[in-house]
Amino acid sequence: MTESTIIPYLAASDARAALEFYKSVFGAVVVDGEYYEMDDGRLGHVSMKIGDASLFLSDEFVELGAVSPTTAGASTVAVVIHVADADDTYDRAVEAGATPQRPVQNQNGARSGWFLDPWGHRWSPTSPEKPEN
Repeated sequence: MTESTIIPYLAASDARAALEFYKSVFGAVVVDGEYYEMDDGRLGHVSMKIGDASLFLSDEFVELGAVSPTTAGASTVAVVIHVADADDTYDRAVEAGATPQRPVQNQNGARSGWFLDPWGHRWSPTSPEKPEN
């Protein structure tokens, strides 16, 4: 079991594709023994680590109230993720199919931007501020 004080649990309209996106963009790693497929073919649960943080993911289970932003029509939660290089992470996300919302820039002592992943979840890659040229 993954241990963390708070663990975001995301539902995606295609959790397998979302998992591959999180692996390629954020370097997510699946926790051994924490990947469960349901009899109906849906991904029931996967635990992953991104750096020292934990993240849970599943397909939608509308019958249980687990809907994705795609079904809900919007995301009410955003995830700020500390990365080595916000520009690089943002660019990889957009190249992998994310929708840009705000470009990366120096702001409030950090460098960050915002994008929607292909399943409607809002992300803000954040890294140390870069000197102005």
